[in-house]
Amino acid sequence: MVSVVTGLNAADTVLTLDDCLRIALDSNPSIKVADMEVERVDYSKKETIGRLLPSLDFSGSYGRTLAKQTMYMNTDDFKFPGMGDDTGEGGEGGAEADAPSRAGGKGGQNGFKVGLDNSFNLGFNASMPLIAPQLWKSLKLSDTQILQSVEQARASRINLVNQVKNAYYTLLLAKDSKKVIQQSYDMANLTHQTYVKQHSLGAASEYDVLRTSVALKNVEPELLQADIAVKQAMLQLKILMGMDASVDFDIAGELAEYQDTMYYDAMSIDRNYSENSDLKLNELTIQSLDNALEVQKMAWIPTLALGANYSWTSMNNGNPFKNLIWNPYSMLSLNLSIPIFQGGQRYFKQKQAQLQLEEMRYQRENLERNVAMQVDLAVDNIQKNVKQISSCAESVGQAERAHSIMEKSFAIGSASYLDLRDSELALTRARLTYYQSIYNYLVAQSSLELLLGNAPLDNWK
Repeated sequence: MVSVVTGLNAADTVLTLDDCLRIALDSNPSIKVADMEVERVDYSKKETIGRLLPSLDFSGSYGRTLAKQTMYMNTDDFKFPGMGDDTGEGGEGGAEADAPSRAGGKGGQNGFKVGLDNSFNLGFNASMPLIAPQLWKSLKLSDTQILQSVEQARASRINLVNQVKNAYYTLLLAKDSKKVIQQSYDMANLTHQTYVKQHSLGAASEYDVLRTSVALKNVEPELLQADIAVKQAMLQLKILMGMDASVDFDIAGELAEYQDTMYYDAMSIDRNYSENSDLKLNELTIQSLDNALEVQKMAWIPTLALGANYSWTSMNNGNPFKNLIWNPYSMLSLNLSIPIFQGGQRYFKQKQAQLQLEEMRYQRENLERNVAMQVDLAVDNIQKNVKQISSCAESVGQAERAHSIMEKSFAIGSASYLDLRDSELALTRARLTYYQSIYNYLVAQSSLELLLGNAPLDNWK
């Protein structure tokens, strides 16, 4: 981004439409976000792949015994009250009554403590899925999600191309409109200066001077508004190009230049909307939902995993860091999980996925009809704009000839100022309408390109 924009800090820098598109596709933040989203989904797929690979964990624990457990044993030498004798008969005069004296205390509080003060446990745990149908199907789901992100990134680029083109055409319209209004101002100023000179020579009245002065001042607000429109259009174009407002440049071309190619472009319109981004995203969404349905179906299949454990344990009394004796322990296991009943959760999840898939298929039918209708309307709009441009171009030619005749008539005194002013206003309106019709044609053509999704993005890399 820096390398592209740095060289544009000169006021005499002139950019074509292709230059603006190239800079926008390289520097616009929305494009960078779309590319990052593709990268994020790719990482998500790698995460799913990682769940199919072996996993290894290391764990460690330390425990300090605060109160050791008391254990009682039912033997001839050590009996707990209520346990009875060896024959299962207990009484006041039997072995049960003698237990307190043998144990050396009262009523069963003469058990012995078990356990040590400190306990350590260190070890490795490894596991790997052997049969995991849901994970296998999740890989296809991840592939579809990546394709969706790629298509969304392409849609963002196509939409940005449309926005940059419209902003570029808007700036051209603002500049051409300003030029027309400037010409009108110059004509009004010339007429006013002519009357001022004639008045100074006594050949014109003060009323003529005042009338031409008022006409001149009436054009000044339009000229100021045209200048504001140029600045606003330039600022909008800079925002779309990801550039700072302080960067100064100009754009090349005029709206009239596009009239030369409009007939060929209008005759070679492609109505194929197979690359429409909405349709492609809808198709990928259907694939994603179909894969999600398969994932839900795989929830009914048993899973098998391999597990392994290797650990060391140690226990001691007193100081936890003395007299440590480590004992190794290892185990290898196979874990089989067979789904039997979960309250119907799997069944209802599968039904939800099926309904979502059917809904999306119905939406595709409606979306395809809408796109086809919009393409037909856009093509008709382009063709009507072409006819309007031809009519407006002819009108401009007639207005120019009429104004030229009126200027000569006014110069020899055979026409009044009102006649001259009417011809000036008619010429100004004709030119503005002509440029507006070309702008409408270009915007309609750009909208059709957005609808068809066939913008040549490779041309602006």
